[in-house]
Amino acid sequence: MAEPIHQEVTIDAAPAEVYAALTEATRFAEVTAAPASMEASPGGAFSLFNGMIEGRNIELASGRRIVQAWRVKNWPAGRFSLVSFGLEPDANGTRLVFDHFGFPDDDRAHLDAGWHKMYWEPLRQYFARKA
Repeated sequence: MAEPIHQEVTIDAAPAEVYAALTEATRFAEVTAAPASMEASPGGAFSLFNGMIEGRNIELASGRRIVQAWRVKNWPAGRFSLVSFGLEPDANGTRLVFDHFGFPDDDRAHLDAGWHKMYWEPLRQYFARKA
């Protein structure tokens, strides 16, 4: 199993706003400019980036924490990884503490870069447009 991914980023928005952007399908689609569906409840399924990413919400603590069973569509059937988004108030908005565990070894570099390209940068740009 690959070494986990740990990333910390600052988003210029309140934790409740960042949480909504990550858990509400309409907002997530606005942030990423890609189709998304999400049942924003524990056990609820999600499909992101036009079905390329799928999974289930495990824990949702409004404005504070999101834990998901997360997978790339082309992984072997039944293979899920675990992602955790911790949201903490910060002088500049939200400090997002992210961890990703249990993904295939060969995918680490791609996933590590992908979180920045597909999640953190679009979130920053989305909230900059709203400011």
